[in-house]
Amino acid sequence: MRILFLTISLLLTTLGASFHISQSSFTRCSTNLKISNLFNNAPSAPKLPADVKEAVSKCRTAVQKGLENKLSRMDVEFPVGTKFGVEKTSANKKKGGKLASAMADQESNASGITKDVLETSDREVARLFVEMFQPVGGESISVVFSDDALQNLAAASWKGDPTASCRIMSITRGKKRKSTMKGMGGMGKQKKKKQDFAAKMNEEFSDESSGPFRLPDNCEVAIFVAPTAKDLIKIKQVCNDVGMGTLVILLNARLDLIEKSSENEDYFQDQFEKVFYLSVASQVAAPGCLMHRAYPSDWIVARKPNIGAPKTIATFESRPNEDDCKAAYDSIEIGDMEKGVENVLGNVASWLK
Repeated sequence: MRILFLTISLLLTTLGASFHISQSSFTRCSTNLKISNLFNNAPSAPKLPADVKEAVSKCRTAVQKGLENKLSRMDVEFPVGTKFGVEKTSANKKKGGKLASAMADQESNASGITKDVLETSDREVARLFVEMFQPVGGESISVVFSDDALQNLAAASWKGDPTASCRIMSITRGKKRKSTMKGMGGMGKQKKKKQDFAAKMNEEFSDESSGPFRLPDNCEVAIFVAPTAKDLIKIKQVCNDVGMGTLVILLNARLDLIEKSSENEDYFQDQFEKVFYLSVASQVAAPGCLMHRAYPSDWIVARKPNIGAPKTIATFESRPNEDDCKAAYDSIEIGDMEKGVENVLGNVASWLK
């Protein structure tokens, strides 16, 4: 593994400038609750990042700390639809990135989070991680998307960028591309050449489109981008195949939202460290509250009032469960008027602009 952890740990300390934003496991058990003073937090207490640039910096530092501690299974989660400002568009040329809502209204989609926004956000954070790990060499970095369409979009977006050198892969191994081409059979009005049975079988079960997904033999860093529940089954097998010598990172897997499967849930909770997490807390237990963790710091529950920056209301040594979040929320006093006006969607969407 070319002494991966030592090498990357040393190299990441020099990447502050290159890992940038452009200007244009844990058992769900109760923990000892530490209620913070809302108006006088200790300087050393964990805090929410002030903006996207700081969030990315905290994430990079957390990954570096994980490497120093020889973690080879990491889980990273940013708010849904975060705009990192990496890909140049007319909308972000004049602005930096911003954190979008971490919780969209599925009926009205008031936050403006579309499928394209989600895919762009996931692709941008993947691009940042590819740049961060460039010192190990592009041939040693594999970025794996859920299907060929996402793979092709990334390849087109990163084409010609020397700081985005990596192997861009699809966990479906060409199946989606193949089915898409079948749907375009009428294009060009070319008559399809007849194939015998052996040729058809060879095409259907060729190495490109069949067999279990595998990482390249020389892969040292595998980054799985927004994997689905079905993808996680394959990722678990990949982890078993490559062993702990290969660094495996899940980006925006959102494991909490995936339908629970006792075997897979236990595996990913036990094997993957949440080195960076920034999302909403249980809104049933703690309305308007957020959760954050940057390894190896404690977890925090924070709340953003109508006016002012989010404030930490509690810290936990391990990930807080619903009861922990409720205890944190019940420990603060909130006026009835503020309770009635505030909503999570607006709260998170307006935060960190």
